[in-house]
Amino acid sequence: MAEVHPTAIVEDGAELHESVKIGPYCIVGANVKLAQDVELMSHVVLMGYTQIGENTKIYPFASLGLGPQHSAYKGEEVRLIIGKNNVIREHVTMHPGTTVDKLETRVGDDGLFMVGSHIAHDCIVGDNVIFANNATLGGHVSVGDYVMIGGLAAIHQHCRVGQHAFVGGMAAVPNDVIPFGSVQGNHAHLAGLNLVGLRRRGFSRETIHTLRNAYRLLFAWEGRFQERIDDVEEEYGDCGEVAEIIDFIRTGTNRPICMPKFDPD
Repeated sequence: MAEVHPTAIVEDGAELHESVKIGPYCIVGANVKLAQDVELMSHVVLMGYTQIGENTKIYPFASLGLGPQHSAYKGEEVRLIIGKNNVIREHVTMHPGTTVDKLETRVGDDGLFMVGSHIAHDCIVGDNVIFANNATLGGHVSVGDYVMIGGLAAIHQHCRVGQHAFVGGMAAVPNDVIPFGSVQGNHAHLAGLNLVGLRRRGFSRETIHTLRNAYRLLFAWEGRFQERIDDVEEEYGDCGEVAEIIDFIRTGTNRPICMPKFDPD
């Protein structure tokens, strides 16, 4: 039997692994599924068709799976799927999908979601991400693996943030962020590569050197952007990380790419 505090409410139909721990004053809805070693500390609210993977720990006053903040939502069966080994801190909110898009919001494994961070409807969030305090995703946002989003930063709906990217604190991001990129400011601009993250994650000096050369060529101010994309692909396309950036740019359809600030000096 799961360990459920006497003050907690678990509705009939909820599926709890026998190792689950549910603390004081939590509420777990009838369609929630909690995997092995999930822990709800206290005052956690889980509703809707919400699924939480093993060994995830949820701190007080987090609210997960309640209806999306979307005017088209009429109570449909939409889902929030959260992976394993996540840490979800106080006052975090995550919403399910909508019928106008994916029908689900999906969060990967091994993430750290700090106080007050928010994931809106129809978002896809990868593995090993870090959302600092009050980091916010609008609806339909895609976030790649190993992304770090600084405190109070906000990502516009329908944007993509490529893997290993860094979003600075208080950045307002209205456009797509390339893989391995670093953005900052309001509105956010591309400020280079996420070199700190690349080094921490063991990318080789050769790969980082190639990425830096490709970045300089790609975001030079001479010529047309499309021409520079072609030049980068021709010169550095054999590098998998550079190829990923090129593919990311070419497959974008909803939002433009965050670009560097123009400095005439």
